[in-house]
Amino acid sequence: MNSKRVVITGLGALSALGNDVKTNWQNAKEGKSGAGAITYFNTEKFKTRFACEIQGFDPSLKLDRNEIKRSDLYTQYGLYVAAEAMEDAGLDVSQLASPFDAGVIWGTSQGGMGTFEREMKGFYENDSSPRFNPFFIPKYLVNMASGVISMKFGLMGINYTPVTACASSNSAIMDAFNYIKWGKAKVIITGGSDAPITEGSMGGFNALKALSTRNDNPELASRPFDADREGFVMGEGAAALILEEYDHAKKRGAKIYAEVVGAAMTADAYHLTATHPEGSGARQCMKLALEEAGLAIQEVDYLNAHATSTPTGDLSEIKAISSLLDGKYDKLHISATKSMTGHLLGAAGAIEAILSVKAINEGIVPPTINTENLDPAIPKGIQIVTKEALEKMVKVALSNTFGFGGHNATVVFKEFV
Repeated sequence: MNSKRVVITGLGALSALGNDVKTNWQNAKEGKSGAGAITYFNTEKFKTRFACEIQGFDPSLKLDRNEIKRSDLYTQYGLYVAAEAMEDAGLDVSQLASPFDAGVIWGTSQGGMGTFEREMKGFYENDSSPRFNPFFIPKYLVNMASGVISMKFGLMGINYTPVTACASSNSAIMDAFNYIKWGKAKVIITGGSDAPITEGSMGGFNALKALSTRNDNPELASRPFDADREGFVMGEGAAALILEEYDHAKKRGAKIYAEVVGAAMTADAYHLTATHPEGSGARQCMKLALEEAGLAIQEVDYLNAHATSTPTGDLSEIKAISSLLDGKYDKLHISATKSMTGHLLGAAGAIEAILSVKAINEGIVPPTINTENLDPAIPKGIQIVTKEALEKMVKVALSNTFGFGGHNATVVFKEFV
């Protein structure tokens, strides 16, 4: 089977940094934090009372009334960014040779968590006549964003949802890359969405002691690689990428942001929630992705780290990177953009993919904010971009995501030439 080239022709983004790609990228370059007090529910009883909420979201700008009524927030986020990406790509599905040539592979970690919580709470609180909304099941299912995106745009090809916790959208991007590379699709909308700023989700992650409790100063709470890091900051949102077979994109005159050249997944097979302390699974994941791309890690200009600001997770990833680099630290620059967006769970890989692609396009590495004192266990010479963005030529970018259950997923992006 001849391998097809896979390019990126459209982008869409929604996070605490902004409601479109342009605003997200601008605020990421400027090192702005999206963290603030939670407004969605009363946090008085919670250990963590802040998160990275989206501001001013108006689904009616891109969704119709029925789409809003029948969809959980995570699906609305997905539809919103898919619409931005489709418009950005200038893609008219009616002009495809067949609607079966185009599909959707969409990641999420929790699906309709908000819907599930509201429906169950209403059920137990209504003693007289407990009832469920007829859209309860369709709204909370984890595959529903993928299905609804396909319905909105009439895409009748491959359609499903990989769920690998916080690696979900990188898993989705990898699968989309493979299906196009194998000639089984011409176009795939991929990425992910999650809306996890809910009572159950915040309470559950608090119980795991995974979240930062720096309630006195939320904007400084996410501090990847810092000696004083003590947990991640919850984020929400979505991001979409239009992956397209190169000849198809060229024929229709599409603009091309970058090329996807490698991807891989591995498992830690170690712990329910913790990464392997030596980063063995992460190391092999990066190694396999780079081998497919025909590259060595010393050829990578920028690595967007999974680094969530947890004591063990950040260090295990650095160990994996350092092991691959084998002391040759001079070219690679690393940053953790979760310091600004928060951790979008299943959508993390998608928003970080977009920031990686923009780094290639503009020659700017976004910063890791709030990192004042690097963990002394980090090897000397590792180049972590802190405080301010770095201008440098970025031809190759690598993006890592790791999920509970030991899931690792890495994607490699390259300047299109």
